[in-house]
Amino acid sequence: MKHIHFIGICGVAMSALAIAYNKRGYKVTGSDKGFYPPVSTNLQEAGIEFYPGWHVEKMTAKGDPDVVIVGNVAGSENPEWQYVQEHQIEYLSYPEAIAKDFVQKNSIVCAGTYGKSTSASILSWVLLEAGFDPSYMFGGISLNDIPAATIGDSDYSVLEGDEYKSARWDNGAKFFHYSPTHLLLTSVVWDHADVYPTEKSYENAFEKLVKGLPENGRLVVSEKVPEQIAKLPNCQIVTYGKGENNDYRYDDVKTTKEGTSFTIYNNSNTYNISTSSLGDYMADNMTGCFVMAHQLGMKPENIIKHLSTYKNIKRRLEKRFDGDITVFDDIAHSPTKAEKVLESIRKLYDGKIFVVFEPNTGNRKPASLPGYDNAFVSADEVIIPRLSRVKVDEEDPDKPIYGKELANAIAKTHSNVHFMPNDDELVEYLLQETKKGDVVAFLGSHGFRGMISQLVS
Repeated sequence: MKHIHFIGICGVAMSALAIAYNKRGYKVTGSDKGFYPPVSTNLQEAGIEFYPGWHVEKMTAKGDPDVVIVGNVAGSENPEWQYVQEHQIEYLSYPEAIAKDFVQKNSIVCAGTYGKSTSASILSWVLLEAGFDPSYMFGGISLNDIPAATIGDSDYSVLEGDEYKSARWDNGAKFFHYSPTHLLLTSVVWDHADVYPTEKSYENAFEKLVKGLPENGRLVVSEKVPEQIAKLPNCQIVTYGKGENNDYRYDDVKTTKEGTSFTIYNNSNTYNISTSSLGDYMADNMTGCFVMAHQLGMKPENIIKHLSTYKNIKRRLEKRFDGDITVFDDIAHSPTKAEKVLESIRKLYDGKIFVVFEPNTGNRKPASLPGYDNAFVSADEVIIPRLSRVKVDEEDPDKPIYGKELANAIAKTHSNVHFMPNDDELVEYLLQETKKGDVVAFLGSHGFRGMISQLVS
């Protein structure tokens, strides 16, 4: 039995990949800095051996692994990673493993600054329900109770195409490994300034992606994508959005606290869609997925049926408390994503909106600060907590900013911004200041150190 070891198994994506290999009959082990539910629970239930810390003797207890999948957590001082290199054991990055064992002849990739995880999970669900048996992967925990990664038995795959760097030794985007034949492109708005120091360098990655589509491939592209990118591929291009000139147009978006409904128009056909997922932007995500499924040959009535049973993934406008006060948790870790989420919340609630925001590493670079202008206008109050420490390259002149500096940047276009470095005081402030009908939204890629649970309890 082939033995695969994961250095850094505890991430949502890496753990899902590990469980997918386990289900295919591989012996899987893994290590990480620490383990927390639900990932630790999922690994235990799958029967996967894992341990905290980096221990060569545990990794090699029954002989050297055949393959090691190396996460970004493995720095140059990591003893397991050192052992792998010294003993010339085969190793793969996460996207290399996906490319080797998940990518199929019909490779459907969902890419874009925002909406890619959700779109990949929607298309995975729709194709699963339609009997396609795809291999798939998306970076999130599904509320439909399906794993985040599976190796199927058909020639279809659905993959989230992330533009972030592939590995410590590979600065290229993950999506370059996935050889898309069908590409759903949702948006291109400069992000990840730690990897793409200029807007042009970010756009270049997407230009290269769409140029790589084969002549018999398909680009399903949002009207939000810059035209110089959308028009590049030498294959069929299908557009969607709210504008009259799109091949598929959506309109009549209605969002309530129970869900979202909208209408898609294509040629002379009209399709009515409803979903329990919240947020105006879900109409945009679902339209893109409807178009892709339709282009794959699925009947519209079947697509509509499967969209109606889709329940979203965790941390996408996830309602953590619904009482006199409503508490949301969302992974919106950039000013662009935060703006979209807050716009949706504002349409649903009349009370004050308090937002607690922590950006990802790239959006803590000084070059990204202009993007914060007017991003929080839908919120009444913005709170910046103590930001997580990030690794700093001493030779990089563009050092990440911290909480006070971020608060000052947002305050240039917002009159009510606070920096609150003490977690307990932040939670107590929210308890004291919120009133019936108000909303608290925690937006960011980190877990807020238990503050959400503390507030809810």
